[in-house]
Amino acid sequence: MNEVKDMSLAPSGRDKIDWVKSYMPILNAIRERFEKEKPLSGKTIVTSIHLEAKTAYLAQVLAAGGARVVSTGCNPLSTQDDVAAALAESGVEVHARHGVNDEEYTALLKNSLAACPDLIIDDGGDLIHLLHGECREYGKKLIGGCEETTTGIHRLKTREKAGLLDWPMIDVNDADCKHLFDNRYGTGQSTLDGIMNPTNLIIAGKTVVVAGYGWCGKGLAMRAKGMGAVVIVTEIDPVKAIEATMDGFTVMPMDEAAKVGDLFVTLTGCRDVITGRHFAVMKDGALLANSGHFDVEINKEDLAAAAEEVWQRKPHITGYRMKDGRVLNLLAEGRLVNLAAGNGHPAEIMDMSFGIQALSLLYLARHGSHLKPGVYQVPRDIDQAVASVKLSAMGIRLDSLTEEQTAYMNSVE
Repeated sequence: MNEVKDMSLAPSGRDKIDWVKSYMPILNAIRERFEKEKPLSGKTIVTSIHLEAKTAYLAQVLAAGGARVVSTGCNPLSTQDDVAAALAESGVEVHARHGVNDEEYTALLKNSLAACPDLIIDDGGDLIHLLHGECREYGKKLIGGCEETTTGIHRLKTREKAGLLDWPMIDVNDADCKHLFDNRYGTGQSTLDGIMNPTNLIIAGKTVVVAGYGWCGKGLAMRAKGMGAVVIVTEIDPVKAIEATMDGFTVMPMDEAAKVGDLFVTLTGCRDVITGRHFAVMKDGALLANSGHFDVEINKEDLAAAAEEVWQRKPHITGYRMKDGRVLNLLAEGRLVNLAAGNGHPAEIMDMSFGIQALSLLYLARHGSHLKPGVYQVPRDIDQAVASVKLSAMGIRLDSLTEEQTAYMNSVE
């Protein structure tokens, strides 16, 4: 039984899915293969990913491979209700609605896991967390799964280190065709889209503070600089701080950056990156946005405690009037701004990430029963296959080694 907001929204969702399909040649190629071979027949797959057009198409591709697919979201604000309706209409079981509270969100996850999956796709680690706890009984058939994002990989590795990971999980996030493009180019563009969409403000001339210089932070800093912003980076890692400096950005602690920033974006995967002492010194009109997976990077409790008035200024913008009259603006309730207030990463970028996902699930379906519990890297041949299809779709050709060159490279002399 589907749990969606309104099935009458499906036509709009179909249009969105049809649009992205036109720009996802990797998934199109995989779908064609899956329709012929049905390599996932008999398997039940539960996906917990931001439920919008690109992820809906991934679910349809997996279904084309013969699987029973059950889809839910991974964030209370990132589900697009029209896409959820269209996906349900296409035959995929859907448990997702936009704007649910935390309790409702968890219930939707549990209802999805009740299908007793053979395979999962997780984004942020909520499915695997439930399968190790409240939903343990739903993991009786589980072979393993894939994890999509940095935060989820951190949770998995922490669990693995503690000896508390009971299934093999593939680290899709660190595949080259994921983090080099999705995290960098996808996050860079979609985060700024999610900020500009509700604010309708210019980036050029603003001081943009980027908290965290991992692949996501690098992408955002690069894009903000290209749009004319002055970019400040805050970091805890000395190597990344040097890298940011040599990339041309100013590096300083958040305590200092808080005094000069116009727009703050957190991309760390940690909590309490911006807290009460930072709000106390920010400029009037400062914009606060998060592109990390969970809404804990900007301390909303501290922000509310410091304000004498809190009100909805416009969709996706909450105003906090400080006692001295300054107003700070929190975007998308501190959740993933690129999905809660935007449309997520571009289709061409997610095509690579989801190509990795689909082929990694196929790998698990074939080999997962022989893998011990742990976190595994994506097999190199999957990365290479996805990159090759992408290059072909872009009309780009490569050189290849001659026999003599191959012999030279393999020589010990």
